[in-house]
Amino acid sequence: MSPLSQSTPARMTAPATLKLPRLVLFALAAAYIIAGLFGRDPWKTDDVLNLATMLSALRGDGAGWLIPHIGTLELPQDGPLVTWVGAFSIYLLGPWLGDISASRIVNVLWFGMTMISIWYGTYLLGRRTEAQPLPLPFGGEPTVKDYGRLLADTAALLWLATIGILQRLHETSVVPANVAFQAFAFYALARMLDKPKMGMACLAIALAGSFLTRAWPGVVPVLLAVLIALHPRSGLWSRRKWIVSAMVIAALLVMLWWLPTQRAHPDWFKAWIHWNVSHFGIPDYETALRPLRDLPWFLWPIWPLACLAVWQWRRWITAPHIWLPLAVVLGVLFTLPVLTNSGEPEYMLFATPLAVLAAFALPTMRRGVINTLDWFALMCFSVTVLCVWIGWTALHFKIPKQISLNIARLTTGYEPHITWWSVIAALVATLCWIAIVIWRLRWKPSVLWRGSMLCASGVTITWVLLVLLWMPAVDYVRSYRPMSAEINDKLTALSNVPGQKACLRSQALGVGPQASLYVFDNIQITYDSQCPFVLQQTTRKKLAEGLAGYSDNASVLWMGSRGADRFDRYRLLRVPVK
Repeated sequence: MSPLSQSTPARMTAPATLKLPRLVLFALAAAYIIAGLFGRDPWKTDDVLNLATMLSALRGDGAGWLIPHIGTLELPQDGPLVTWVGAFSIYLLGPWLGDISASRIVNVLWFGMTMISIWYGTYLLGRRTEAQPLPLPFGGEPTVKDYGRLLADTAALLWLATIGILQRLHETSVVPANVAFQAFAFYALARMLDKPKMGMACLAIALAGSFLTRAWPGVVPVLLAVLIALHPRSGLWSRRKWIVSAMVIAALLVMLWWLPTQRAHPDWFKAWIHWNVSHFGIPDYETALRPLRDLPWFLWPIWPLACLAVWQWRRWITAPHIWLPLAVVLGVLFTLPVLTNSGEPEYMLFATPLAVLAAFALPTMRRGVINTLDWFALMCFSVTVLCVWIGWTALHFKIPKQISLNIARLTTGYEPHITWWSVIAALVATLCWIAIVIWRLRWKPSVLWRGSMLCASGVTITWVLLVLLWMPAVDYVRSYRPMSAEINDKLTALSNVPGQKACLRSQALGVGPQASLYVFDNIQITYDSQCPFVLQQTTRKKLAEGLAGYSDNASVLWMGSRGADRFDRYRLLRVPVK
């Protein structure tokens, strides 16, 4: 008897699969993605970089639609897809919402694409025969549809509960799009089992989208996952011709951008190839060990459940409901050792397949272990909710004193002010968490999704409270808007033409500050050596030690920093030119 024909380790009764109300799932997902997406400035580097490329495509010539750039600065990295979609959103919605908010509507698209891919991919796998729970002696097991829906709901909730992905999903960067296309590739593989033509079309779009989003660093983990999924004993082996066809179609779609770019902008293309190549190689010792330090907290709480799923289903390891998400995990895992500098963009790709595996672990767990997950969520997130409020009282009322002093040191120059509508909304969110706690303790529900719902609700409500109570202070610390406005005023005053800005060169100025200046005030950096004005990025330490450069032959017209930045300093200098 083959392992796939044996009784599975899953044990489930019909009451445990009681349907999660759709309104609860939709409201939770909406609160998760909308909170923190609007009402703030773009922050340093990744959050502002792609927004600048979107605006450059709209403000500049046609080249901005083919190759990403920031004003006059070419940006030979990633791919153009996020720029295309974001620029189109700004073009349509910018006049009503503003450019920054319009660009972030796209994050809702990537988020929705990921959630739908996780839900339907898990639903398709959960309905398969080899994934069904053991039939009970006297009946009472769930229907195939109810069981599949339970697993899909749980996978989506566990993905929301993953701690490390929260901030990155709210950035205007390539990362949320890369996650979305990887999740779509997972769905495509699951769909290919019963509808190969539809699965092929979806996989081709996912592969092409991954490449056009983050180039080779984005598509290699997905390609490896697809190849690993083609295990001879897996359900996809008989669909290999459709997978090959999907790869060919994806390559043709990529060539529609690749060939015109190579021909029209050869210098940019060579630099882009160099950027791709520089990502791959043998990492140094510290970089190679970094994932061992970062991933356990980044992927909490799904990674222990995913490991448990692999162990419990080890005799069914080649069954599609285990092998397909495991192949996606292995695709990312095998990519890390050949990346010269892996980090959060790569860690994000673990979340989708691990959440799916974690969902398949729950039906195999004993009731006592599942209750442990419930209690962990109740205690952990009750503490986080309390800590957010304690920090808020320390910021505004100086109680407790030591915490207040620590916050004051990190937010030097910030003047706290209370916005009462946000406080009221935060109280409502806190009451929602209290209601969830009471629901769990008083009603003691038997539904299997309760633990994942508690975790997802705890993460979401904590995030909502941070946004409502802490966003003004965090935005002050991280935003470049005030600094950009001061520099813009200086350049306008220095210009000989009314209404225009003086030219500006840069010295050691990072790409993040350059993108911020362009986004907020359309300040562009010139490469003309005859321009007498230079914006220099340095540090307090270098200034104190006289190592900043231009110390002897330049006059300082302005000096400042971003918010409460304790390290970096920026100087606008007038330097003699030949």
